[in-house]
Amino acid sequence: QEFIKLEDNIEEKLTKNTDEKSKIAQYAASQVQDDDFVFIDAGTTTLLMTTFIKNSKATFVTNGIDLAKNGCNVIVLGGKLKQSTEAIIGLVAAKNLQNYSFTKAFIGANGISEKQGYTTPDTEEAMLKAVTIEKSFVTYVLADFSKFDKVSAVSFGSIDCACIVTDKCPNAKLKKLTVIKEVL
Repeated sequence: QEFIKLEDNIEEKLTKNTDEKSKIAQYAASQVQDDDFVFIDAGTTTLLMTTFIKNSKATFVTNGIDLAKNGCNVIVLGGKLKQSTEAIIGLVAAKNLQNYSFTKAFIGANGISEKQGYTTPDTEEAMLKAVTIEKSFVTYVLADFSKFDKVSAVSFGSIDCACIVTDKCPNAKLKKLTVIKEVL
């Protein structure tokens, strides 16, 4: 296992594992139905996901400012803007989330491990992700191969609280603990 100390900014993240992220995003977008009430987390793979969603009649709630530009019915959470990741975070955003119940949620993670579950370096982002998982009927964590067996500072969910959509999962043990969809 590797501990992640620093988080790349969104520009750096957009240049890494782009083919894998695109395949993950395309599959995730195919899971959205017109009658869904969906949460889409801020992040590079979720941002790519929105490029594959066209003319959807679903309603989307997001904490990602770029995600609001896809022409669909979008509700943007209020709260504090984290410049480096372009995510809306904090207590106000978490309080807003309490008003909703989602059919599906699509969230990102900086690290995925058997023991610590899903992790991120930011306590406020972790709080938002944890609330989203609580408020969603089905949660998908979108993560390329590079996130496995990595741990960041703050855990926001146990490994079995979400389905993982990935290009490939290098850890066979995880496949026994939760649903993992490999798209490559």
